Amino acid sequence: MTAETIAEPTVPVPARWTAFISLASLGLFTAFYGPIQVLLAVQAKALAPDSKEIVLAVVSGLGAAFSAVANPLFGAISDRTTWRAGRRRPWMVIGGLGGVASLAVLAGAPNIAVMIIGWCAAQFTLNAMQAAMFAAVPDQVPHRQRGMVGGWLGVGQTLGIVVGSLLAAEAGGIAAGYLVCAGFLVITSIPFLLTRRDTVLEPTERPRLSIRDFWISPRRYPDFGWAWLTRFLLNLSNSIAIVYLLYFLQDVVGYDDPEGGVFILTAVYAVTLLSTVVTTGVWSDRASRRKVFVCWSGIVMSAAALLLGFWPTWTGALVSAAVLGLGFGVYLSVDFALMTEVLPAAGDRGKDLGVINIANSLPQVIAPVIAAPIVTYLGGYPVLYTVSAIVGVAGSVLVFRIRSVD
Repeated sequence: MTAETIAEPTVPVPARWTAFISLASLGLFTAFYGPIQVLLAVQAKALAPDSKEIVLAVVSGLGAAFSAVANPLFGAISDRTTWRAGRRRPWMVIGGLGGVASLAVLAGAPNIAVMIIGWCAAQFTLNAMQAAMFAAVPDQVPHRQRGMVGGWLGVGQTLGIVVGSLLAAEAGGIAAGYLVCAGFLVITSIPFLLTRRDTVLEPTERPRLSIRDFWISPRRYPDFGWAWLTRFLLNLSNSIAIVYLLYFLQDVVGYDDPEGGVFILTAVYAVTLLSTVVTTGVWSDRASRRKVFVCWSGIVMSAAALLLGFWPTWTGALVSAAVLGLGFGVYLSVDFALMTEVLPAAGDRGKDLGVINIANSLPQVIAPVIAAPIVTYLGGYPVLYTVSAIVGVAGSVLVFRIRSVD
């Protein structure tokens, strides 16, 4: 692998590159969150109205398991890709097209089995796209810009949640919702894919890949291990809080239009998130500090979960969404920058970021397993949101175990 390929970048990326990767992030997370926020829950209710919670838990959990495999796998493959078109962009194209096809399968799913197949395929292919896209950041962006770029990726992710919820709720049905999200992914990805900033690996320099490469020893790389655990716990807290949000609005709050309610809450969350996501990323870059931002963001998110649990009204949900947005905006930009600064090897950026991203997807598998029995048998939503808050505080505190990053 050439020194030029693996060297830490020093030349700042132009604003145009940042804008285009943020736009691609918007499309990707629209394709993720249109289903996650609305469509999967509505489809589960339509196909199995008497067991919608269990069906949604199974579909979400299996899909997340596929994402946990796909992210590090395609990160590693893109690290070793020797095509003239580059290492990252080809896999963005392949993953994006696979995601479009998978969403089309979901649009026509006649039963739960096809729904499971479609969502597992969507998670596998869209995570292939995400792995390649996010690996482009440490390839191209110097350390002093990563908080800012992470902030703009957070803008794309946040607006993707809003746009996905809106398209899913207003497209005119389940099938239309999936197809509109797929079309939006294509449109928003094209500008970034047409840029020419990508690293190229010579065929003679491609390292071999084995199953052992996916194990990163926390004993040998303790900061990487603590960073992974911190991200896992904070994402688990968030996943526990949102997995049954639509049903919470429907069954506990008694909101007349739960699908529309999810969109309204998402919009409130997005507005407050956008007020912090870029500014705190820039602030973190200038202060050269990451951990204190991650810690306090996690504590604020935990407070939002407690508000949901003990103020189960529409007003309480609105306040909770606003608080969550403030905390998650800080977390999105600064945590991403922190993660890129604890990667063990420059030549394995894609694979190592993929391993870190398991901490995003694995909570989606575990959260329904935790949430379903709590909601059904162990105290309901107040207990669920208390558990979410406790997990979030634990992740916030453990970030200070990281030693190599301030």
